[in-house]
This record gives sequence, C-alpha cells and structure tokens, in this order.
Amino acid sequence: MREPLTRSSDPSRTMPAGAGGRLDQAHAALASLDHERRRLERLGLETPLARCHEQIRYWRFVAALVGLPRLAAAEDPR
Repeated sequence: MREPLTRSSDPSRTMPAGAGGRLDQAHAALASLDHERRRLERLGLETPLARCHEQIRYWRFVAALVGLPRLAAAEDPR
C-alpha cells in the first residue's frame, strides 16, 4: 500500500467506534486531501496529484459507507 498524502487520510488509522466519529474522520481526511490537491495543482506535480485523486475517491467511498447507517436510522419510521 502507498503512503498516505496526509496524516488524516491514513487508512491504517483506527476508526472511531461511533458512526458520527467515523463520518467526521472521513470528512477530515477529505478536507486535508482537498487542501493537498490544491497545493499539488499549484506546484504542477502530476504524479502526486493523481495519487491524491485516488485517495479522494477512496475517502468519498468511505464517507458514503459510514454515512449509510445514519441515513437509514433517520428514515426508520419506528
């Protein structure tokens, strides 16, 4: 596995136990990667920028997954 571009986007970090914490962690990773993406674009570093896009896709997927239980619970008519 490749090294993460930011500390927040390290997929080997332990995820919080609660759904809200997991979603917060995914959003923090996305925010840090968005900042890094802008920096890499300014510098014109194409290979690291491509890696950044890969990691952004991964964390968007994670955010969508950890957000599912919250959405399901909010829609549960019980």
